[in-house]
Amino acid sequence: MCPGAFAKCLGISLLPLSVVCVLCNILLFFPGGTPVDTKELSEEVWYFGGILGSGVLVTLVFLGLKNNDCCGCCGNASCGRSSILFAAVGVLGAGYSVVVSVLAIKRGPFCQTSEGWKYPFENSRQTNYLWKECLQPLDVVHWNLSLFSVLLALGLIQAVLCAVQVVNGLLGALCGDCCGETYRINSAC
Repeated sequence: MCPGAFAKCLGISLLPLSVVCVLCNILLFFPGGTPVDTKELSEEVWYFGGILGSGVLVTLVFLGLKNNDCCGCCGNASCGRSSILFAAVGVLGAGYSVVVSVLAIKRGPFCQTSEGWKYPFENSRQTNYLWKECLQPLDVVHWNLSLFSVLLALGLIQAVLCAVQVVNGLLGALCGDCCGETYRINSAC
């Protein structure tokens, strides 16, 4: 596939993933679907992994790649380098979202227990009985686990797609690209 055409397809496919990530992060501010006091939210919600990482930074990739016109040929040689840069930013943004999601899943939600507000899962190896420890907000364990798992999965997909575009852009910059039916191969390949 033409690296430029792949970049366009990648840019378009990243947009719905970014929108879902932003929505998931926004929903994390309402554990169990209800508004709560800001000090009752898990710390990882405030890291904005879905909004900044998988949302804004990956949307920049979309904006940078959607107008990509056959990188490396047709007189637009700088396009290949910019697509690599945009895709690398996407890998970093999606990676940030993945790291925040993993940390949030590992640590568990911040909730009210019989001992007060704390992270009951943080230092425990057996979590199955601790699910009942969270008294408020209602269903916060399921809520956080579900939404951070979606952010984790979508962040991994975004990171892989952007990493593939980095490799694709490098190959397009080194080997040349296609315009329509014709291919231009540089001497380096």
